[in-house]
This record gives sequence, structure tokens and C-alpha cells, in this order.
Amino acid sequence: MAVLASSAIYSEPLLLLGGAVVAAPLFKRIGLGTVLGYLAAGVCIGPAARLITGGEQILQVAELGIVFLLFIIGLELKPSRLWALRAQIFGLGLAQVLASGLAIGLLAFLFAGFGWQAATIVGFGLALSSTAFALQILEQEGTTNTHFGQKAFSILLFQDLAIVPLLALIPMLQPGTAEAPPPGMQQFVIAIAAIAALLVAGRYVLNPLFRIIANTGAKEAMIAAALLVVMGSATLMQLAGLSMAMGAFIAGVMLAESSYRHELEADIEPFRGILLGLFFMAVGLSLDLDVVIANWAMIVLAVPIFMLAKGLTVYVVCRLFGCGRDDAVRIALLLPQGGEFAFVLFSAAAAAAILTPETASVLIAVVTLSMAMTPLFVPAGRFLMAPQVEEQLEEDFDGAGADVLMIGFSRFGQIAAQILLTGGISVTIIDHSAERVRSAAKFGFRLYFGDGARKEVLEASGIRRAKIVAVCTNKRATTDRIVDLIQSEFPDARLYVRSYDRTHTLELRARNVEYELRETFESGLRFGKETLQGLGADEETAALILEDVRRRDEARLAMQAVEGTQAGRDQWWHVKPVTPEPLIKPKSEAKRLDKGGEEAKVAEPAE
Repeated sequence: MAVLASSAIYSEPLLLLGGAVVAAPLFKRIGLGTVLGYLAAGVCIGPAARLITGGEQILQVAELGIVFLLFIIGLELKPSRLWALRAQIFGLGLAQVLASGLAIGLLAFLFAGFGWQAATIVGFGLALSSTAFALQILEQEGTTNTHFGQKAFSILLFQDLAIVPLLALIPMLQPGTAEAPPPGMQQFVIAIAAIAALLVAGRYVLNPLFRIIANTGAKEAMIAAALLVVMGSATLMQLAGLSMAMGAFIAGVMLAESSYRHELEADIEPFRGILLGLFFMAVGLSLDLDVVIANWAMIVLAVPIFMLAKGLTVYVVCRLFGCGRDDAVRIALLLPQGGEFAFVLFSAAAAAAILTPETASVLIAVVTLSMAMTPLFVPAGRFLMAPQVEEQLEEDFDGAGADVLMIGFSRFGQIAAQILLTGGISVTIIDHSAERVRSAAKFGFRLYFGDGARKEVLEASGIRRAKIVAVCTNKRATTDRIVDLIQSEFPDARLYVRSYDRTHTLELRARNVEYELRETFESGLRFGKETLQGLGADEETAALILEDVRRRDEARLAMQAVEGTQAGRDQWWHVKPVTPEPLIKPKSEAKRLDKGGEEAKVAEPAE
């Protein structure tokens, strides 16, 4: 009996892990994303096969995934950067929640037969989008730091904050309590005190705590401390009547400037990934198929109507706040779904008799299906947008500044950077291609998005600290602009420049750059040397020829710098007298005979 009980305890985790292992890679492989895979696994294991029941209980635990997600997001946002987003958070975010809530609530009141109290909860509940879904999609596409990604994040952050007043609104809308005094002042004071306590602890307690633990060298203690900080801050906010996610986010922001930020992120990341996947599976588990089947016509009609209404509202609000057409379209298609906080809001409204349990179940099914449809909406945005000329990322130079500042990370720069990094040299790399920045990140390179032809970008990327500035851009005009700017604004900078061709080399030398190199010169020399060896030359002979060509080229460059491009023509290979005998002896010929039948020696390489 004990064995059977023990196996029952482990059967549910095994089923969940097995479903995640099968569904997530499968759905990602077919292009639908891991989020939809987790949802599908939850539906199959729970409502369909009934292998696991009680998805609501699992959902309560799995919501910790959102808590950890918000903590990691907070780690990436310094207070100064958060302050810079205040207009978007409390302007664009507030406008979106109000506009979407009123629009959807009005539809629920006029066409679904809800009373005004229930319509208010339904409208503002569906106005909240899924932070977990949207951020997961932004992360997978590498668009978190784009302009539209930052605006979407600002909206999501305000939505997370909005759950607090919405939950406080429920007792005021509860039947029979319309005239009861709002319990707000005491709760408000408690919330403010909890936030203040968390801010003080973050500023004066957390860093010394991590420093003490780090000095002990106990890795497991550091992981435990990271979990304690996240869970402790989340619990404090929950006790104060706020959301756990908000507490974790504040803790993350307070540690964003800590020297232990990267280690904390690495410690929390595995827990975040597992629990976030579990959250999506729990959403699928909690779906009541009986309610869905009984009300399938209503749900099929309600999901597209509410998503369309919300998407149009988000688009209009974004346009009113100055977003470009394409950014507004992408945000509208990213945030049309309901969110995880809707589950909490609708459950609380049902407990307060504002909604019936059946209505709450239908609304939860609507939110769940809207989540499932979101990964299909995002790719559709490409057909509604104008062709992209050049995508812009958010310029963030946090951590920039190194011995070498490299401008441009095309093929030439990538090879040069590998040499420097392998040699233990610190390198700051900036590039103006959003796609190149994202691609490089996949291979472990940290690139900063920015235009090297702008003085403020060079300042932010640490040019005054750099011992050498390596200009590796692949367009001649771009290179010239950067060199001119650096020489005029930062005359003490040591310039190493990638040259476009021979004429460009002469121009760069005239500007007195410290070092330049034609992008194809050394590779051409190496290619010719290898070809010589392939035809039978031994390595020593081929190397002597290579050095001879390099020496002649350098001598000609020196003459051209003084006398013009036509100077030094006699230094080039084609005017050299041709030897009467081959320069090299093919390996297939053991000997060669002269006209008299005597063995003749192969000519040595000419001087």
C-alpha cells in the first residue's frame, strides 16, 4: 500500500514533465511556439484524458513562474531606465486599460446581458493581457528591446499594477454592499508601507547579504538566498494586498545595479523556465471541457469579438500616443488575449456573487482560448505591415566600456573579435544592424545597438576609456564618416581601420590613422600561397613569394602616397622580367632535361 501511495505522489509530476518534454519541442518545431505546446499538453493530460484533476491547485503553484519572470525582468531594468519609461507606463498603459476595459465592458453590457457591475469586471478583466505569453513571444523573437517591444512591455507593466485597484473594486461592486464605505484607506497605507519597506531592504540589506554569502563561497547558499529574496518580496506584497508579481518586480529593480545581478539571474532562470512552463500547462489543466462543450457557440463567438475589439482599441491608443503604424499593428497583435490575472479577478468576482460560477468558467475558457490563439496572431502581423527598411533596437549601453571599442560586426569584425577575445582582451562591440545584434547574441557575443557615426553613441559606448578604436564597418562612406568624427571629437583615439580598397588605404594613410588593412588583401595573399602549394610548390618557396609580393605592395603604397596612384608601377608583379624557366617545379616531375638531354636544376625563386 505504501508503495502504491508513493507512486501516486510521483505520477502527476512525471506526467507533467513527460507532456512538457514531448509537446514543447514538437510545437516549436512546427512553428507554433512552446507556449501553445504547454497549453496543448495540459489539455490532453487533464480535461481530455483525465489523467490529472485539480488543475486549479497546480495553477496556484505554477503562478510562481510569473513571479520569477517579473523578478528577472526587474533585474534588467535599472531604476533610471524605469523612470525613463514612466510616460509610457502611466500614459500609454493607463490609456490602454481604460479604453479596452470600457469598450469590452460596453459590449458585455449591451449584447451579453450582463449587469453593469458584472460588465465592469468582465471588461477590465479581459482588458488585461498575458504578461507571461507576451514576454515569452518577445523573448523568442528577440524583439524585447525594440521600440515596439518596450512600448508593449510598458503596457504589460501597468496592467500588472492595475490588478490591485481592480481587486479592491470587487467589494464595492458586490451585491448589497453598494453603500458600504470603501475599505481603501487602511489598505492603501498598508500597501505603501510594504513598498517602502521593500525599497529600504533592497537598498540597504540585500547587497550586504549577498556579499557575505558570496565571500563564503557556498554556491547553494547563494541560490537559496536568491529564492528567499524573490519569494519573500512576493509574499510581503501579497500580505499587503498587492500582487506577488509586483513584489518580485520591485525586488528585481532594486538589485538591477547590484554586482551580483548576473549571478542572481543565472540562479533564478532554471526555476523561472520550469515554473512558467508549468503555469501554461496548468491553464490547460484547469480548462473545464464540459462547460466549453455546453457553451461552445457562445465561446466561439465571444473569443474573436473580444480579441478584435481589444486589438482595435490597442491599435488606436498606440497611434494616439505617437506609435508608428507598424509598431501599433505589432502591439495590437501581441496583446489581444486575456491574461493570467483574469483568472484571479473572475474567481474573486464569482466568490463575491458578482458573476455566477458558470459564467466565470465560460470567461476562463474564453481567456484560455484567446491565449492559445495569440501565437497564431503574431506572425500574421507581417502581412499587415509595410516592408521594413531597417529595424531599430533600443539603445542601451549598460556595461559598455573596454580596452577595444569595435565599430561594426560584419564578417571582418567577427574574425578580428575572435582573435581579441581569445587573447583575453575586453571588447565593446557596437553595430547598427538590429538583425546582426540579435544573431550575434545567439552565439554568445554581446553587441550594443548603436550608430558609430554619432558622437553620443561613441561616448556612451566608452570611447574615452578604449585604448584602441577598431573601425570594421563594411561600407567605405560609413567608415570615412566615423573616422572623421573620431579624429575631430576624440583626437587622442588610436584608430585601427578596415580599408575598402587600395585608394581607400591611401586616403586613410593621408588622415594619419595608426593602422589600416584592406579587407581582402591578406586573404588574397593566403589564397594565392595555398594555390601555389596546390600546384606543387613547397611551403617555404610559397612563403618567400608571399612575402615578396607583400614587400613590393608596401613599397608601391609608400610611393603612391607621395607621387600619386600611378607611381611605383615597376614594383608590381606583371612588369617583372619573366624567368626562362618555371618558378616552381611540380611535385609530379622528378627531373627535367635540357635540350642536350642533361639534367637541369629547377630555378630558384627570383629575388
